[in-house]
Amino acid sequence: MLLFGSKLVGAAGGADAASFTKVPTVNGIFREAVRALHARVRIELNAPVKLGKRDAVQTGEGKEEALVALATQLARPVQAMLKLSVARARLCVGRIDDAELRKKLTDGVEIDDLKGMLDKVTIDSDAVSVLRGVYNSLLKFRDILAWEAAVAMAVIEMDSSIEKPQAGGENEAGSSTENLQATGEKPKGDKKSKKKKTLGKGTSAVLMLLRDHVTNGKEVISVNSALLAEWGTELSLLFDPKCPRLVSLVDKVKEIVETNEVRRLPKIPKGTRDFGKEQMAIRERAFSIITSVFKMHGAVSLDTPVFELRETLMGKYGEDSKLIYDLADQGGELCSLRYDLTVPFARYVAMNNISSLKRYQIAKVYRRDNPSKGRYREFYQCDFDIAGVYETMEPDFEVIKVLTELLDQLDIGAYEIKLNHRKLLDGMLEICGVPPEKFRTVCSSIDKLDKQTFEQVKKELVDEKGISNETADNIGDLVKTRGPPLEVLLELRKEGSKFMGNAGSVTALNELEILFRALDKANAIGKIVFDLSLARGLDYYTGVIYEAVFKGTTQVGSIAAGGRYDNLVGMFSGKQVPAVGVSLGIERVFAIMEQQEMEKNQIRATETEVLVSIIGKDLILAAELVSELWNAGIKAEFKLTTRIQNHLKYATQSGIPWMVLVGESEISSGKVKLKNLAASQEEEADRTEFAQVLKQKLRNP
Repeated sequence: MLLFGSKLVGAAGGADAASFTKVPTVNGIFREAVRALHARVRIELNAPVKLGKRDAVQTGEGKEEALVALATQLARPVQAMLKLSVARARLCVGRIDDAELRKKLTDGVEIDDLKGMLDKVTIDSDAVSVLRGVYNSLLKFRDILAWEAAVAMAVIEMDSSIEKPQAGGENEAGSSTENLQATGEKPKGDKKSKKKKTLGKGTSAVLMLLRDHVTNGKEVISVNSALLAEWGTELSLLFDPKCPRLVSLVDKVKEIVETNEVRRLPKIPKGTRDFGKEQMAIRERAFSIITSVFKMHGAVSLDTPVFELRETLMGKYGEDSKLIYDLADQGGELCSLRYDLTVPFARYVAMNNISSLKRYQIAKVYRRDNPSKGRYREFYQCDFDIAGVYETMEPDFEVIKVLTELLDQLDIGAYEIKLNHRKLLDGMLEICGVPPEKFRTVCSSIDKLDKQTFEQVKKELVDEKGISNETADNIGDLVKTRGPPLEVLLELRKEGSKFMGNAGSVTALNELEILFRALDKANAIGKIVFDLSLARGLDYYTGVIYEAVFKGTTQVGSIAAGGRYDNLVGMFSGKQVPAVGVSLGIERVFAIMEQQEMEKNQIRATETEVLVSIIGKDLILAAELVSELWNAGIKAEFKLTTRIQNHLKYATQSGIPWMVLVGESEISSGKVKLKNLAASQEEEADRTEFAQVLKQKLRNP
């Protein structure tokens, strides 16, 4: 609070803020230690002790150890506060041009004595010595704090670039006349005066109190080491808890803190975000579109816990398992925040012995990832999954079709859906000479090709995964294959293709032919790209895999992904239930939609259709009119103010298309004025019919 608005701390050219920003933490620890000592001393010194069957007696015997233990806990925070105080004072001393004065001030306090005193406190076994040592340490620290304050005041007095507070509230550079009197020179009106560095808003008030205390209101002619020593002594006396003037200083600091508490802006954790009214409007619109697409395909809604048993999540995500958020052990079950919605869905299917289900879920998931643009630690996923036994590629086709419908209806712009098959990927690795036990770890490296060059991935394969250079080069040749699905399929199946000699690859290519032809007939193949570099690092995928990528200017990376996972449900029960699904990373879609809306300047936080504007303060009339609109199913707000410009400004900024204007003339005539803001047209309507008139106009614009 004291430093708020300061141009001397943390700003460009200002002091390093570390010794200032740590103050709340370090001083807070000291305050808690003092509170604990105070509470315990009161209890120990006043609590009676019952000896045998006799009455309770008041005694202090045997309580020294408890008091010593608590008093000793003050030593460390005092030492921490000492270090910060010295660091801040040295920053101040560093701003003094006079080298001799600078050296005298630096050597002015025997800091090592206090460190030794504090170290002795922690190892001394004698209770009286410990308590006396803590007391003397606090006295010594008071002197150091006073020295810091004196040095800071001296620097402010000597540094002409710092804007100094004045008793009348004016700063030193307040007027040209004052500058002329102070310098004896006429100010140069043609040149811009040098900008002063300002103190924190709270600092100015406290500085006035301290300066008045040490100078008794007298003007400071010059600053030297003798004056600094005098100031240090005066301030040390002021900081004595028994000093009456300390109460005024503390009250002033409390007043500053309470007045400016709103300025202590809280923060949110890295990788999270707040959704303001504009963002919520976009999110709700997106969710509405997504939900309607899911329901159009006959999916039902499910919801699962935000945290699962740790054993449920472990072993399902490969190398990404390290990104799972583990919850603190509460002495019971070990739990973790869900990483995605797929594993909880598989757990639900297994737990409820379900053999067939088409479901959707929109919920938050959590990943301990490195936050970046478009990458969060808490974000929404919108999942659509089909579980059960079906004809070959039947559910795979529908899930991919759902994905294309989602991205088309969200109208985010150009995108492509990269598609591959896990069996084809494994076949490729087998052809290249990768040992089967290294398939998954090599896949996790290949999965990085959308963010890294092949040379970077190759280095990881060779140096970290133990793959030979020749094998890595073979992989590099094959993963470059990408293009229109049916064309690439034809290329991979031609005579002499290495893939046709691999059983798993042949199975994958046969399945993909069925899928591609179905997508072609559904006019959904145009956005599909057959890409052999797509690997998807998650362990549970067993068949077709896909990933949607936005191709516009907003860099957000992957916006949706999914695939077939036939064995995941079986991990939770003896019954295998094949499944396929897709997950839309809606947070990244939000970013695209938000950017588009901002460019069009069309973000509306509300869906209000009518603003009832009472030109006055008649709440009774407003309540009557707006209730008629609400009862008619019209989205409406009301506003009371005598200034019509305030009504118009609010309606325009909120994007409200219609206004009902009611002033004195409308009240006396029994009519209201209807204003169409978009068309800049006005008309009158009977007071008894205005709701129905507006309803008709809104439904048939």
